[in-house]
Amino acid sequence: MLMTTTNNIEGKRIIKYHGLVSGEAILGANIFKDFFAGIRDIVGGRSSAYEKELRAAKDIALSEMKNEAINIGGNAVIAIDLDYETLGQGSMLMVTASGTAVTLED
Repeated sequence: MLMTTTNNIEGKRIIKYHGLVSGEAILGANIFKDFFAGIRDIVGGRSSAYEKELRAAKDIALSEMKNEAINIGGNAVIAIDLDYETLGQGSMLMVTASGTAVTLED
């Protein structure tokens, strides 16, 4: 399935708009991982442990959104927006993905 942040797809005609689709992922960050990320995992201001968790949450949210689009008859999702938030004093990571499910002409 084609998924894009743009509102249209060059060379493809949208023949039906199915509506808004979304996916969410909330992942708890392990307290020991948090502790050790602060001590040994930060290199040049980056934490690979957190980056890995964010990537996993993004993949889950996009997958849920894609499945919702398929369930309502879409073959693509356009205008995708990703939002990242922390919950519970930073102990949980939330990623939401939303977009418009469409059917593209073959």
